[in-house]
Amino acid sequence: QVQLVESGGGLVQAGGSLRLSCAASGRTFTMYAMGWFRQAPGKEREFVAVISWSSGSTSYEDSVKGRFTISRDNAENTVYLQMNSLKPEDTAVYYCAADAKYRLLRDYYYGMDYWGKGTLVTVSS
Repeated sequence: QVQLVESGGGLVQAGGSLRLSCAASGRTFTMYAMGWFRQAPGKEREFVAVISWSSGSTSYEDSVKGRFTISRDNAENTVYLQMNSLKPEDTAVYYCAADAKYRLLRDYYYGMDYWGKGTLVTVSS
């Protein structure tokens, strides 16, 4: 089992920035990838970004490309999501996720094995 704890959410004005962090513990040596998903009010949860734990390769949802950056610190078992140029439509609960199976990056878009409890990001206009 892998446990994930997110931090860094909050309220920010449109155009501002936030950095989310996700600390992993437990059987972290089994992780192949970590990612971020989000769920806006009244909507289904959607993929945001994913990073390969070994190679550092990344993939993003189209609406966040060029604004969000996912990164990882292998020594600290932590993944980050740097969010710049935030828009009101980025408002959502952001969930950290991890997967213990090797897949193509695009296959992680549909979900992962382990989930954090989420952190709320609110972007005001």
